[in-house]
Amino acid sequence: MLKVVRAKLHAIRVTGADLNYHGSITLDPDHCAEAGIYPLEFVEIWNKHSGARLSTYVIYGEPGSRCCILNGAAARTCQVGDEIIIAASSFVQPHDLYTLEPRVLTFLPDNSIDQRLSYQVFESGSRKFDFRILEHKEENAAE
Repeated sequence: MLKVVRAKLHAIRVTGADLNYHGSITLDPDHCAEAGIYPLEFVEIWNKHSGARLSTYVIYGEPGSRCCILNGAAARTCQVGDEIIIAASSFVQPHDLYTLEPRVLTFLPDNSIDQRLSYQVFESGSRKFDFRILEHKEENAAE
């Protein structure tokens, strides 16, 4: 089995840090639904500013709020305004890579969605496993 990325929020900005909350990361459920991240799911978080890496679980905040709030011990790893990467993962067999298309959202400074991407693994003429990034243009996508 391989541990692979299943969904990712890339360069979302931290909007809050609450040391006294009982733990987790609070995210806008609209962002999570579009990427495919579930409540109570464990995610890995990588802080682009400090290099900190941590794992915690997701709770949903207010829909449309564009929130990204680190809670409990995780609040010590990030400052408001830091850009972070949030990745959800799955365990799959190598042949399952061909059918997996992780959704990746990138963000503008106000945490509105900038790009909608997906990762695709395919067999090319030169390699059994090749990789590309696909951009999705959606006219009426909710932000």
